[in-house]
Parts: sequence; C-alpha cells; structure tokens
Amino acid sequence: MSENLRRVNMSRTMTRMNRHRMRPRRYITGFDGIRTLAVLGVIIYHLMPASLQGGYLGVPIFFVVSGYLITDILLQDWLTYGHVRIWRFLGHRMRRLYPALVTMLLATTAYITLFQRTLLTNIRATVVTNLLYVYNWFEIGHGQSYFDRFNGESPFTHLWSLSIEAQYYLFWPLIIGLLMIVFKKRSRIFWFMMIMAGISALAMALLYDPANTNRVYYGTDTRMFAILIGSGLAFIWPSRELSPDIAGSNRITLDVLGGASLIALIWMFFQMAGTADFTYRGGMLLFTILSAVLVATVAHPGSNMNRLLTNPVFTYIGQRSYGIYLYQFPVMIFYETKVQNIGDHPLINSFIEVALILLVTELSYRFIENPMRHYDYSRLLVDLREFMRQPKFNRVTGTITGLTVILFVITAVGFVQQPSKAAATQKTDLQKTIDKNSKNASKKNAAALKRQKAAAKASAASEKVKTEQLKTKAAMAKLSPKQKQVVKDYNLKPQVVLAMGTTSLTAVGDSVLLDVSSDLQQVIPGTVVQGKVGRQVSDVPGIISSLKQQGQLAHNVLLNIGTNGAFTNAQAEQLVSLIGKDHQIFWVTAHVPTQSWQNQVNAQIKKTAAKHSNVHVVDWHKASLNQSSWFAADNVHPNPTGNRHLTSLIAKQIAKVNN
Repeated sequence: MSENLRRVNMSRTMTRMNRHRMRPRRYITGFDGIRTLAVLGVIIYHLMPASLQGGYLGVPIFFVVSGYLITDILLQDWLTYGHVRIWRFLGHRMRRLYPALVTMLLATTAYITLFQRTLLTNIRATVVTNLLYVYNWFEIGHGQSYFDRFNGESPFTHLWSLSIEAQYYLFWPLIIGLLMIVFKKRSRIFWFMMIMAGISALAMALLYDPANTNRVYYGTDTRMFAILIGSGLAFIWPSRELSPDIAGSNRITLDVLGGASLIALIWMFFQMAGTADFTYRGGMLLFTILSAVLVATVAHPGSNMNRLLTNPVFTYIGQRSYGIYLYQFPVMIFYETKVQNIGDHPLINSFIEVALILLVTELSYRFIENPMRHYDYSRLLVDLREFMRQPKFNRVTGTITGLTVILFVITAVGFVQQPSKAAATQKTDLQKTIDKNSKNASKKNAAALKRQKAAAKASAASEKVKTEQLKTKAAMAKLSPKQKQVVKDYNLKPQVVLAMGTTSLTAVGDSVLLDVSSDLQQVIPGTVVQGKVGRQVSDVPGIISSLKQQGQLAHNVLLNIGTNGAFTNAQAEQLVSLIGKDHQIFWVTAHVPTQSWQNQVNAQIKKTAAKHSNVHVVDWHKASLNQSSWFAADNVHPNPTGNRHLTSLIAKQIAKVNN
C-alpha cells in the first residue's frame, strides 16, 4: 500500500515538473521599457533636479521589477523541483552584478586617489561596505542627504540601492521556500506580503525626520515595501501562467490600467519632491503601487502595454540600465568638478555627461559584464594554473589585465593614504570663516532684535526721516564715525548708510548668507540672520512660520536661498504667501556656475518678483558675472571682496524700495 502511494506521489511530482517545464520562461521585452523609464528618471534628476524633481523615484520602479522577476524565477523553481536552487540562483546574481560593481569601485577609487583626493575620506569603509552590500546602512550614519546636491557629493552615494537589492537576493530564496511550506496557498502569501509591505511603509512614515531623511531613505526596512509589493505580485500574477487569450473587455481593462499608471508615474516624476513630507508619508507607497500596476499589465501577454514599451531604443537602454545606473554618479561628479560653467550651459553639459555615461557603460557591458556573466567559474582555478604555466595575451585581454593591475595598485595606495579622522574633520579656510560668521551672527541677533523693537517704537512716535531728500553733506553730518567708515568700505552713499541704521531686516538663507552675515550686520545693524549650510527652499516655510509666531519677522525679509538646489513655482508662491503682502521681500539671485540649476533658480526668482509687487530681485548673479576675484576657490562663496560687493548691493536695493 505504501509502495503504491509512493509511486502515485512520484507520478504526481513528475507530472507537475513536466507541466511547468513545458512552459518556458518568457522574456518580457516591455520590462526593458520600464527599466528605461526608471533609469531616465534617475539620470535626469541627477543632471537637472529642477526639471524632474521626482526623478529619484526611478529606484522604487527598479525595486518592484526586481521583486517581481526574482520571485517569478524562484517560484518557478519551487513548482518545478519542489525546492529553490539557491546556489544556482546566487551564482547567477553574482555573475550578473559583481564584476561591474568591482570595476566601478576600483576605477572610481583610483581616479579619486590620483585627481580628487578630498574624496578619500572613509574610502576603505565605503569600498568594503559596498563589496559586502551593506553600504546603505553605512550611509545612514556617514553619508550626506541624498538631496543635498551641493556640499561635496560622493560618487558612491547612489550605490545604497544596490545594497538593498543584494540583501534581498541573499535572504529571499530561503524565505520563499519557508512561505510556501507555511502558507501553502499563493494567495495567502500575497496578502502576507502586502501586510509586511504596509509595515515597511508605516515604518518610513513614523521614522521620517524632515531634518534628516537618511534613516528612512537609505534604510532596508523602510524601503523594502517596494520589493515586497513586486514580490507579492509574482505569487498571484506569475508570468508563465498568464494566458494571451482573454476577452476583449479584459484586454481593454488591462490597457486602461497600464496606460493610466504610466501617465500617473510620469506626472509624479515631475511633482513629488524628495524633501516633501507627503513623499515619506504615503506618497512613495502610492508611487510604488502604481509601478506594480504597470508591471502587472506589461507582464500580461493579453495586454498591449508590453508592445507599447518595446522598441530598439528601450531594449538597448533597458539591457544596460544596471551599468548606466552604476557609472552615472562618478562620471557626473568628476566631470562637473572639472567644468566650472555647468550653470551657464546646462543642456550642452548634460548631453556631454550622458554621452560619457553611455560610452563607459557600453565598454563595461561588452568587455566586463557580458564576458563575466557567461564565464564558467568552475574552471577558474584550472584556467589560472594554465595561464601561469603559459601566459597568453591578445590585445583585449592584455589591455584588461594591465588596467586591472594598475587599478588595484592605485586603489591600494588610496586605501593607505585615507585621511585620519582628525585630518578628515579638519575644516577648510572657507568652512572656518562660515562657522565663525555663523557664531558671530548668532551673538549679534539678540542685539539686532532690540534695535528692531526700538526702531519700531521710534517710527511710531515720530515721522520717519526721508533720507533720500537729504543732501550728501547733511547726511554725512548725521553719521557716526563708524558709519562713515561703512560709507568708505562699502562704497555707499551717506543717505543709504543712514537709512540702513534704522532698517529692520530678517535674513534667511544658506551658507552664502552665513558667509556674508558679518558684513551684512555691519552695514544693517538691525539684521537678524537665520542661516544654515545646505539649506534649501523646502526648509524655509517652517522658519518663517516660527518667526511670525514669535513676532520676530521684520518688515524687510532677505532671502538668500537657491545655492543648494532649484525650487518650483509652487514652493516660491508658498513662501511669498507665508511671509505676507505687508512685508518687503528681497530675493538674492544665485551665483552657482558649477551647478545645472543656477539659471533655473534665477529665472524662478525673477518670475516670482514679476508677479508680486512686494518681491524685489537683488541680482547678485548679474553683478558678479565674470568677477572671479570676488569668490573663494569654489567660485560660489564670496571672499571678503565679494562680501562687500554683495552687502552693498543688498543695502542699495533695500534703500531704493523703502525710500
């Protein structure tokens, strides 16, 4: 009896294996189109963040596609063999991903060692954590914000997502077998996966800190919901079990859902800023769900979405999307360090950078990724022994071997020469100046607030002096010795200096404001400075609201914001509305020729000023054009000469508006 039962079970197993083997895995060409959409979003965001502020969302699309495809493959393994072939799967993944990653790490570290040694800080930990695929956790404690595009970007920052995917590849083959044993039905596993994805998204919302997004942006637990949703989809929507023979109404439904999700994803690329609260409190989850809908419709052979996203260009980019993503940041950062006028010609430079990225990717794809993917690693020791006995070189293998040895040697030198902690934390002269001015500004803010209150009382008690009506000699006679020195140092009319002595000003801005703060408070003693390194427009509304609640927002408000990134028309309008029509707003244009967003920032400032009579442009960009002697080595922060010119420009504009 037991023998008969055993035979029946074996027969059923063989039938099941044959049934699943008869269904060869489909190569879904439309997935290359989805990968193209994702990688284009990321590339455009990195090149011109103001043009596509949600382009970073290409990463969740990659996560969903990876989750779906990997689970689809592993599930087929389980259904065919009754278990997951873990070592075969991991070997395939390593052959696909590791060679290009190692190449990128070696080449980038070697370049840094030779040409950009300031980036050697933490280089050993950066390379090792990437090789072990735990770099995302290292970034949480050591990396800067993903959205801080100005303050010394690392060419490795984008690799955080590869670590999360690799962690998934390592553990998921074990987990999927356990889930199949425990839950048995795939529908139950799907709902379990959705619950886990919900917990991950909830963790992102709860752990989100507007002041520091690193924890939720880089954390495996807070980003895993995208992979889980893609994986869960594979349990109820396996590609090999989907029939192309469906009713016309169902085909239309799939096409409508797929088309709507595609349009919605593209719209969110343009609308969902990475610094917005909504992004982390539901927005990224919504984007991920729409990505899963798109993946589902493209995967179905009865839908037209696969054909819509299939063409030679998408196939080419999609097949190389891993390499494009891998090499993008090093190429961009190294190029932009050498080219100092990115902001003057953003489109031309963007085309050059894209061409360089594609060139490097193609070389990697042909000579590293493809050969290493198909190499039989079981022959590694045999081939090494044969090579040692009788070395054979042709032009290609000789070149690759030589370059590899050189890169290893230079990287080793970089490892040895990594700065000590003390040296790494040693600040440049510019950083010391900014820190010093920041501390001095904080000390003077209390005195400035007192001057503002005194000026308000004096204005209420007596008629305000119209300084422009005073003749120069009369105005000069009213100045103190200190103010007379200001007239001389800043090339200002006595009438302007006299007016600035009774002017109340709230200045909000970034590191450029901190740099100029000492001069600003010298000329306008009633200035309260609210500056911070790396500040972006999204940080300003909270500051303005706090100052208004405390009754500390002066009649005149100076905005020196835009150095660290562009902003939308909606953000500018929100800021102007929050400050209020009863305040005069003076917005300083950005001089940041090393970044692509310079012209977009300045165009937006001028557009906002044209719409609002109380918004006035302080055109620092125009005044400082071709004045390289006014700036520090970074060509962004003014030196003492530039600070005097910027302060003078601000004072003249405020005096012009208020008199």
